[in-house]
This record gives sequence, structure tokens and C-alpha cells, in this order.
Amino acid sequence: MWFVSLSSRILRSYSHVLGRRGCNTAAFMPEAAGFEGVSSRSSLQDFSVSNSDTFWSAVARHRLSWISPFTAVQDCDLSQGRIKWFDGGKLNVSINCLDRHVHTSPERVALIWEKDEPGSEVKITYRQLLEMTCRLGNLLRRHGVKKGDCVTIYMPACPLAVASMLACARIGAAHNVVFAGFSAEALSERIRDAQSTVVITVNQGVRGGRVIELKKTVDTAVQSCPTVKQVFVAMRTENPVIMTDRDVPMEEEMMKEAVVCEPAAMDSEDILFLLYTSGSTGKPKGLVHTQAGYLLYAALTHRYVFSYNDGDIFGCVADIGWITGHSYAVYGPLANGGTTVLFESTPIYPDPGRYWEMVQRLKINQFYGAPTAIRLLLKYGNHWVQKYDRSTLKTLGTVGEPINTEAWQWYYSVVGDKRCPVVDTWWQTETGGICIAPRPSQPDAEIVPGMAMRPFFGIKPVLMDSEGKVATSNNTSGALCIAQPWPGMARTIHNDHQRFTATYCQPYPGYFFTGDGAYRSEEGYYQITGRLDDVINVSGHRIGTAEIEDVVNQCPAVAESAVIGYSHNIKGQGVYAFVVLKKSVDTKEQELSCQL
Repeated sequence: MWFVSLSSRILRSYSHVLGRRGCNTAAFMPEAAGFEGVSSRSSLQDFSVSNSDTFWSAVARHRLSWISPFTAVQDCDLSQGRIKWFDGGKLNVSINCLDRHVHTSPERVALIWEKDEPGSEVKITYRQLLEMTCRLGNLLRRHGVKKGDCVTIYMPACPLAVASMLACARIGAAHNVVFAGFSAEALSERIRDAQSTVVITVNQGVRGGRVIELKKTVDTAVQSCPTVKQVFVAMRTENPVIMTDRDVPMEEEMMKEAVVCEPAAMDSEDILFLLYTSGSTGKPKGLVHTQAGYLLYAALTHRYVFSYNDGDIFGCVADIGWITGHSYAVYGPLANGGTTVLFESTPIYPDPGRYWEMVQRLKINQFYGAPTAIRLLLKYGNHWVQKYDRSTLKTLGTVGEPINTEAWQWYYSVVGDKRCPVVDTWWQTETGGICIAPRPSQPDAEIVPGMAMRPFFGIKPVLMDSEGKVATSNNTSGALCIAQPWPGMARTIHNDHQRFTATYCQPYPGYFFTGDGAYRSEEGYYQITGRLDDVINVSGHRIGTAEIEDVVNQCPAVAESAVIGYSHNIKGQGVYAFVVLKKSVDTKEQELSCQL
């Protein structure tokens, strides 16, 4: 049994007020004015679960711009793996993220690109981002990309990467963003599974003062990807790279395109993107997220978990290659008409004050990062934090893994000066957005260090005991499941719905199985206790042991391998591989190296 005891003294010591918002529920969420019996945020959460269709229908109509209204709120059966939201509705995600904001505030800053080089940020307005998106959308269409195709994006965090995602959404193509640190082999596997005909990349990446040869990686990857017809290459640095007949100079060709691109009318359940995540087998899972439900959930969680207000500057330092970057550096903030920071560098380049110097210079209001980075920076001491003005900060957040109490206290006390609530968020690639977090809640509700605590609107978590039954009492542990569907959840695994249902729907029929264990405290708060499958969580990124073993075993000298995770005081978990070498290998003469 997983168990964590928290004294009432700690509960009281780290309770924090949400902010200046009052308790009026309709003012907090305008849609709530029409919900009978809802007078507080806690009753709003109860209503969102017990009256799910009414809640999500009102929110969807109010928050999204529709080309055609939906005719049914949901058609879901978790036992069968059937998940459909807002059937009959048509919309375009890029209109919701760009056009409607350009109509009202064209010169509002949409993106702040915090480049690797400190102090060289680039600001992109909503008008500029729309023009960039339209030019790229037209370019993709001219090269044969059509509705229903999938474009693979292998780029660092930069405005062109965001425009690439939105251009795909505009013309009705899905995108498949691959973290620009993965090897050529990992990239090629994802390209082949997505069956992409187009890959978008840059000549070189820059991170932590180092140049990364991304184009060369793509060149190697596409050698085993017969579907790829074109590679669009943007220039991040001034260094030339070898171009082939397959390669397209992206910026040069974009400037030949019109700044108006007709948006495709997309069904609510058309695919918006694929995002690959590791599982307990060697093959990565291409999780499918669709249009309306995902965008609505990302926008709603972004606004209410972080208390985001119009005019705030939101700083999510996750890479766009992960779901956190998708939901909280791109889609959530842009759907809300916000200003979002794209962070290209590392937390310690050029020194351990990088985050906090950025907060001071950009005047960031909400900061969202990983416990791994917080633990790392804690070791450098308070000086690197306190030398910078952090008075603009209003909310601090963590993502990717549970944050330990020591790091939480340092984050709250030193970084936030004991005045900013810390939201320890739990969610997954599969959930699309935050499912459990301390906020939103009543303004005087407590926050407990190291606990995600409370379900978000529409989320009904349950714990399953060893017999597969729902544990109804508090002060208990079990397998974390979600008892009813919500709009942001993944719909399937690309080309393998059977695997989706077997992984998420069949372990506990009628419930969505998250793969995580959790503890529910005496007060009813949730604390995530770790994975229940063979997945290692390194720096907040889930890596399947079988996937690592598959790579290690491809090393010519390796006969067999077994991978385990071990406790790491910075990364949460590290990776340890036990390797049996082939008899013909002389380890004294041969150096072994394998790249994941």
C-alpha cells in the first residue's frame, strides 16, 4: 500500500489564498450563471460531474467559435473505448487560436520566443502569427498536403514551430511533433507510423550554447521512410546545410505565398494531432487527440488552474515536443488570447539564474516547470533566485511528476516569496490537459505540499483496490482511474484501437485506467504515488523499459539487456541497463555506445 501521512500543522502552514478573485461563481465562470444550485466553486465541480452534458455544452458554446453548432454533447462508452464529443459540430482550431483574436486585438503579443541566447527574445503579435500560419498553410497545400494527411514536425521551440502546428490545423492536416532531441531511429519510427509525406525541421538547433544538427538527423531518419516526399527546412542559425532535391527552403518559399489561407471546416472528432508516448512495450504509442474537445479542455484548464487573466504573460518552459508544450505553451494560451513564452534554452544556461532573469525581463505572471528543474536549481542556492525581481509572479506550477516536499517548500518560499500559490498538476499525454490540481477551488482553500489534491471540472477520479473494486473510503491507496469521460482525453492509438482499449479501458471495465497509483488522504485529497507498469519517469518524461531495451539490443555487441529505473535526486528516476555481451566481444578493445 502507498501511504503518505501529512500532519495538520503542515496542512495549515502551507495553505494559501488563491488571489484577488471573489467567490461569486458566475463572475468566476460566466457559464455557471445558468447552472441551477451552483453557488460556489466546489458546487460547480460537483455540478460538472453530475450534470456533465449540461456543463460541457454550456462551456463549449461559450468558449469556442463554431462554424456549425454541435447537435450532441457526447457519445461515450468507456467499456468499449468509444469516445465522441460535440458530434455534428464544425470548427477550425486555428480560427479559435488566431483569427478571432486578430479581429479584436491584432497587435497583442501572442508569442515571446525566449531564444537560447539570453536577452534576445523575439515578440510575435497575433497578426504576425496569423500571417505566418497562412503562408505556411498555403505552402503545404501547394506541395500536396491535404485534409487528413499527417505532417511530422522536428523543431525546437520557436515561432515557426507553432506556426507549423497551426498551419496543419488550418488546412485540416494532423501534426506529429517529435521532440527535437530524439535520435534518427526514434524519429523514423514515428514518421513511418504516422505515414507522413512531409517533415518540417530546421538546419540546426541551439540549446544551452550547443549547436544540434537537426537537419542531419532528419536526413538519416528519412532514408528508411519511403512515404516522405519533401522536407521543409527553416534556418535557425546562419550555417548552411546540404540540401537535396527533396528539401524545400521554408522561409524563402513561404514569402511567395499569400497571407490569406482558407481554413478547413473540421468535424469535432477529426484528428488534430498525434503525439507519441512510451508504453510498457517497445513500440511507442501514437495517441490521437481530436479538434474541439482537446482545444476546449486545454483552454479551460489553462485559464482556471493557473488563474490566468487577460493581459498576463504565461511562462511554460516545456518543449513543444511534449504534451505540456502542446497544451500549455501553444493551444491553451492561444485559445484564450494569451501571451505565451516559448523557452528554447536550459535552466542553467548561461547560469542557474536563467529562469528568474527571464521572469524579471519578460515580466512573467505564471510560471510552469518541472520538479526536476526545481530540484536542480535548489542545489545552487537562493542567491540565483533572489538577485532577480520576481514580483510579477502570481502563480507557480509544476508538471511531469510529483514534486517532493523540500523542493515544493523552496519553490513556494524562495521563488514565490510565500505569496504565490503552487499548483502541483497531475495529467498525462492521454488526458490532454490537467485532471487533478489544487486550483481552481474556493479562495481560502488549502494547498498541501507535494499533492495534486483536487479534480478539475468534469473529472471524477476513483481508486481501485486489489480486487478491482472502487475503494470508497479515504486514507486509502489504489490504482487511479477516472470514472467518466471528459472532452480532452485521447480517442485512440493511431492504427491500433485494440491496444488503446486493452491499455486504458479493459483493466477496469467502464473506467479509464491511468496506469498510475494514488493515495487519497483523510481529507479526500489525491497524491500520485507512481507508475504501476514498466515505465520509468525521467525528468517528467515517461520512457518504457521495453523501448530502451529494444534500442540497447540493437547495439552489435549486445546479446541481451534488462532495464530498470532507480531513484535519482534530481531527475526523479534514472535508467540502469544490465547488459549481456556477445561472446565474441572483447570489452577491453571495444567501446560500447547506444543512442536512444
